[in-house]
Amino acid sequence: MAKMEVKTSLLDNMIGVGDMVLLEPLNEETFINNLKKRFDHNEIYTYIGSVVISVNPYRSLPIYSPEKVEDYRNRNFYELSPHIFALSDEAYRSLRDQDKDQCILITGESGAGKTEASKLVMSYVAAVCGKGAEVNQVKEQLLQSNPVLEAFGNAKTVRNDNSSRFGKYMDIEFDFKGDPLGGVISNYLLEKSRVVKQPRGERNFHVFYQLLSGASEELLNKLTLERDFSRYNYLSLDSAKVNGVDDAANFRTVRNAMQIVGFMDHEAESVLEVVAAVLKLGNIEFKPESRVNGLDESKIKDKNELKEICELTGIDQSVLERAFSFRTVEAKQEKVSTTLNVAQAYYARDALAKNLYSRLFSWLVNRINESIKAQTKVRKKVMGVLDIYGFEIFEDNSFEQFIINYCNEKLQQIFIELTLKEEQEEYVREGIEWTHIDYFNNAIICDLIENNTNGILAMLDEECLRPGTVTDETFLEKLNQVCATHQHFESRMSKSSRFLNDTSLPHSCFRIQHYAGKVLYQVEGFVDKNNDLLYRDLSQAMWKAGHTLIKSLFPEGNPAKINLKRPPTAGSQFKASVATLMKNLQTKNPNYIRCIKPNDKKAAHIFSEALVCHQIRYLGLLENVRVRRAGYAFRQAYEPCLERYKMLCKQTWPHWKGPARAGVEVLFNELEIPVEEYSFGRSKIFIRNPRTLFKLEDLRKQRLEDLATLIQKIYRGWKCRTHFLLMRKSQIVIAAWYRRYAQQKRYQQIKSSTLVIQSYIRGWKARKILRELKHRKRCEEAATTIAAYWHGTQARRELKRLKEEARRKHAVAVIWAYWLGLKVRREYRKFFRANAGKKIYEFTLQRIVQKYFLEMKNKMPSLSPIDKNWPPRPYLFLDSTHKELKRIFHLWRCKKYRDQFTDQQKLIYEEKLEASELFKDKKALYPSSVGQPFQGAYLEINKNPKYKKLKDAIEEKIIIAEVVNKINRANGKSTSRIFLLTNNNLLLADQKSGQIKSEVPLVDVTKVSMSSQNDGFFAVHLKEGSEAASKGDFLFSSDHLIEMATKLYRTTLSQTKQKLNIEISDEFLVQFRQDKVCVKFIQGNQKNGSVPTCKRKNNRLLEVAVP
Repeated sequence: MAKMEVKTSLLDNMIGVGDMVLLEPLNEETFINNLKKRFDHNEIYTYIGSVVISVNPYRSLPIYSPEKVEDYRNRNFYELSPHIFALSDEAYRSLRDQDKDQCILITGESGAGKTEASKLVMSYVAAVCGKGAEVNQVKEQLLQSNPVLEAFGNAKTVRNDNSSRFGKYMDIEFDFKGDPLGGVISNYLLEKSRVVKQPRGERNFHVFYQLLSGASEELLNKLTLERDFSRYNYLSLDSAKVNGVDDAANFRTVRNAMQIVGFMDHEAESVLEVVAAVLKLGNIEFKPESRVNGLDESKIKDKNELKEICELTGIDQSVLERAFSFRTVEAKQEKVSTTLNVAQAYYARDALAKNLYSRLFSWLVNRINESIKAQTKVRKKVMGVLDIYGFEIFEDNSFEQFIINYCNEKLQQIFIELTLKEEQEEYVREGIEWTHIDYFNNAIICDLIENNTNGILAMLDEECLRPGTVTDETFLEKLNQVCATHQHFESRMSKSSRFLNDTSLPHSCFRIQHYAGKVLYQVEGFVDKNNDLLYRDLSQAMWKAGHTLIKSLFPEGNPAKINLKRPPTAGSQFKASVATLMKNLQTKNPNYIRCIKPNDKKAAHIFSEALVCHQIRYLGLLENVRVRRAGYAFRQAYEPCLERYKMLCKQTWPHWKGPARAGVEVLFNELEIPVEEYSFGRSKIFIRNPRTLFKLEDLRKQRLEDLATLIQKIYRGWKCRTHFLLMRKSQIVIAAWYRRYAQQKRYQQIKSSTLVIQSYIRGWKARKILRELKHRKRCEEAATTIAAYWHGTQARRELKRLKEEARRKHAVAVIWAYWLGLKVRREYRKFFRANAGKKIYEFTLQRIVQKYFLEMKNKMPSLSPIDKNWPPRPYLFLDSTHKELKRIFHLWRCKKYRDQFTDQQKLIYEEKLEASELFKDKKALYPSSVGQPFQGAYLEINKNPKYKKLKDAIEEKIIIAEVVNKINRANGKSTSRIFLLTNNNLLLADQKSGQIKSEVPLVDVTKVSMSSQNDGFFAVHLKEGSEAASKGDFLFSSDHLIEMATKLYRTTLSQTKQKLNIEISDEFLVQFRQDKVCVKFIQGNQKNGSVPTCKRKNNRLLEVAVP
């Protein structure tokens, strides 16, 4: 069953007023109260028509989940409660379905949430557009460009912990299906003065703190940096750490984002090297020094920082040092070199730092554009997202605030123009008569600033280009002369007499009446910041850098391309950028997000009415509402209007069969709404006054309550009828089942009774037959028993008679034998009396021995040499004979067993016998080696192609090939080596490459030492003075120690005819180069289980811990 879609509306369950156009009455107080009421209920979004007001909550809200994205996907703009997703969806669908290029303008002051709003827009578009590997890669690159630009372009200010200090405009390009193809980013006016100086309570750009906090020690050493922020003059210390911000984690995020966007490893390293160079520039300090001609010049105090900068950038130290001390001025064919005093040197240093960082930021934007630009040349649809600084009014406003506010004046101008244009187009489209709307046109303020002849920017450029002494005061004087009569310009020194009594204006300031209010500007620094000069000597020094990136940032430093023309000023560049931006925005359908900061404490649940009121004024929100309400306050398509209010008229409820417009006309006529309160367009109904709409909502609410009561009544009746019918049906079913159950139970009772009666009758019959059979059987058994007893009696009588007869015969025979014996003894007594005892003894002994051997023949054990069974000794006097016979038999069966061996088996047993003689009862490891066959060639060098080179290098027969751990003589750590034993040599080779490391003749081996414990360590002692003993004795660890020592002993004995000394002791000395080191074996608990560990304690002791 399909899920029922629930239709909702902006007007349902409304907290306050969701659309300010419907606010009644409309004034500043009700406007702020409505925002506060919604803010207190976590409703941070409010509409002004199609404009979204966003109030920064300063906390996370559960309104951006994937479920919310699906809620707002493909929904009408006014169908759900106000949300930034609704505007994003409207813009995306207009771009995809209507083929209209879109732009989303996000404005507001610092800390109002502009950057987060732009991220939400991009994340929503990324979530609802197409899927696929290539599309996902493009979306990921577009989203990951934000962390990179935020790290290099955002900073902590008193108003915002992540304040954008540049303006960003991103064009996202889509194909005809609405899938992203790529994007282009434009940046405006990076606040580069922050690089060298930050106001109290603020920080430099994030990247400096992220680099020092998150970089590895290896990277910091490579960049010659330290983690301590206080080591760098360009970093503000009072706000170096920000609560809730993990600079180290953010640095890893930025590195990952750069990789995803497409930065190569060497490019990322080059960028960090430039950042490090900027940091170190701030540590260069100058000292004054007088010359002979009386001129002051500057010298660098400590050249270590300069040296490190030059090593990072690849610049000749003398070239950069001269650029900080001298300035070369070229005019036509002449060059004049002048020295720089300390103040000028510091100015040159800061100018270089600002230019270097600003150009690096521009390079980053261009590099990101190369990665995210669309690769195809098909026709593209474009959605622009503008995240730019809002109107700024500080205690001290300078050149930066002036051009920022100029940009906001232009945005306000285009906002009013496009809003009026949109209203007028909708009226014409719907056939509604257009009436002229009065509004404040700020074109006069824009003209005051940007006019090419007498505008403030033009006069500032003229002052900067004018020869002679140019100061901020001369610039102010010129403003007083040209702009004195302008109604939006005020100055203390103006010629207009109406300002002479205004003591709130300082002498070095001027004031402009902007659309958002009056702003006082400090004229100090206007000329320098507009000039933005970088001495040509520094540009040329940068161009000579060996660092590829730095060299590319200063193309004007190329001597072959020297241009004596003065570069454009900062003001003129920004004016041209703003003009291009305005031209771009006018070609797109605009969508607006106005961001508001609720308090200056950056805290949740706090709503400062004074601060919000100030922002409402300079954002012109009331003016916007008045423009929207100048004609008709509310408009809605006929279908949703009829669907929402059809229950108010009997003719349209519950279903209207005709056209929707006709249904709305019938509905409004039935409700008797005055004709002047509404007007019918081609596809929409226009309502003039919000009171009319609220009246409709009240009637709808009352009607819904009546309908709810009716529905409840009908539902309760249906529920009761259904319950009754169910009970009746259940009663019938239960009765039927009960009757069936009762009949079945009665049938079972009758059946069981019948079976009982039958069983009793059958039992009685069976018992009667059984009694008869038992009587018959007892009669037969009685006759048989009587007969048996009779036959037994007769048999016993006969047996008794036969036994008596046999006894009599036996007695006669015995008596006869005794008689005959007596007669013989009497006759031969005289012959046997002398040696009868000896003969009887010998005869008896002979018979006993004969009997012993015959019994041994039958009791012999098996022929296995390991069978220890032997028959017990029958007589004590045969003890020695019994033992000797056991020994002879064992020797005989061992010989029989040996005769079965092949020559190879005999060799193995000889080695085992040798091992027994050497290690039995001496080495604790020996018993575990008895059952292990001695294989010798464990590595199979002849078969393994990996060791072909090693096999070719050895011509002799290999007796042992095993991997052992060679103990390092210096620190006791182990290294894997191949241990090879041939007929004449002992060799060690590298396990990976097979290269022979050491070769020792067997004649140079004097002794093998090992412990008595259960370990595999052994030392091979070499003859002193031999070539192999130059580095000292060898200490090894092996799992086959018994086998290796035995084979080494036998091979040495075979070749040298001398027995190899095997020393078994828990302490022995080894020769390591010139030192004798004691190897000591101790009992200990190992962390790695039962594996012995070796550790060098000092120059004379090496300890082996054995479990």
